[in-house]
Amino acid sequence: MRNPQFFYPGAVWSNDPALAPEYPAHHAGGISSLVSGQRRGAVRHGDPRLDVGICQVRREDGDSGLISGGGQRASGAGGADGGPVRATGGRDALGAPRFDQSVATGGYLWWYIDALSDDGQHGLSIIAFVGSVFSPYYAQAIRRGQGDPDNHCALNVALYGRAGKRWTMTERSRKNVMRDATEFNIGPSSVRWNGQSLEIKIHERGVPLPYPVRGTIRVHPQALTTYHTALDDGGLHRWGPLAPCARVEVDLTEPAQRWTGHAYLDSNEGDEPIDRPFREWDWSRASLADGSTAVIYDVQQKQGADRLLGVRFAPDGSHTDFAPPPRQSLPQTAWRIPRRMRTEDAAPVGIVSMLEDTPFYERSVLRSRLFGQDVISMHETLNVPRLVSPVVQWMLKWRMPRW
Repeated sequence: MRNPQFFYPGAVWSNDPALAPEYPAHHAGGISSLVSGQRRGAVRHGDPRLDVGICQVRREDGDSGLISGGGQRASGAGGADGGPVRATGGRDALGAPRFDQSVATGGYLWWYIDALSDDGQHGLSIIAFVGSVFSPYYAQAIRRGQGDPDNHCALNVALYGRAGKRWTMTERSRKNVMRDATEFNIGPSSVRWNGQSLEIKIHERGVPLPYPVRGTIRVHPQALTTYHTALDDGGLHRWGPLAPCARVEVDLTEPAQRWTGHAYLDSNEGDEPIDRPFREWDWSRASLADGSTAVIYDVQQKQGADRLLGVRFAPDGSHTDFAPPPRQSLPQTAWRIPRRMRTEDAAPVGIVSMLEDTPFYERSVLRSRLFGQDVISMHETLNVPRLVSPVVQWMLKWRMPRW
């Protein structure tokens, strides 16, 4: 049986001819063909490193942006309206990934990557956790007053597309974890910043089916940014992209696949458990025709007003705030999670592909309209009350082994 493509690559990567020479092999246009039913096959022969455009990393150190309708001050890491930034948020003062940051007891820090291939055949997401917010073991330790985040680390890898879906999230204890400024070792896997690109070496096994996931993924930022902002009124939970516009090389041996595409890298951090301030959030990122990336964070707090963030990041790392368009409700997931997406008037949201559908979280590829353009977005919904419910916490142990 043949599966539909994930997205329309012409909308995900730039159609601007001025940008095409930098990535000539990946200038996509039109709608790609259906996903092949063949498993474990490479997209094409040859070394993708020979045709991906790798440019000198630029850094943008401008002011951070505004929370739409907000204006509250963030504590600790600077102002929600763009105050000075310390070496927090999983990055150094220039915006490069840094892995030796201390994390508060009961808190968390993660680096998130998603990517979609130029030909529309593949997608992935990777999250490297210090203090895994989805871990039932970490939640249990926090309740006992023993919430050491370095004792609950994980590398979550999700692959979608031609080679079939694979999902891994094995939690590692402190004795199986090493972090320094440039490298984060999580069991046999590692995440390393080499000064120009982020290299993820994966040596994991899938859950619930124990298929291996092995190989190397490299993320090449077009620019680094120090943008950061608070997601809650107390400023205890912060988010910011490190490389909102990036390229990716995927070279996996299991499942066998090699491809290149557009990627995105950000980080989240919190000084307390994620369930303290939040009820739900919807997040999305879309690539626009000029190569920029638009991010929308739509946060519902347990107390206080909703917080809405819209930021557009240019390929050079600069950014501008924008007012996100109206909210549109989407059909509930199979687990009956309500979800929302913001799109311009008279432009209904379309679901291109459902990637994850769990009792507390969904990830999907959506079609909507932004800045007068038809765009394809990576989208997620997190329902926090569902996450912390006793039934879901019991279920999570079957998807997250611990070593």
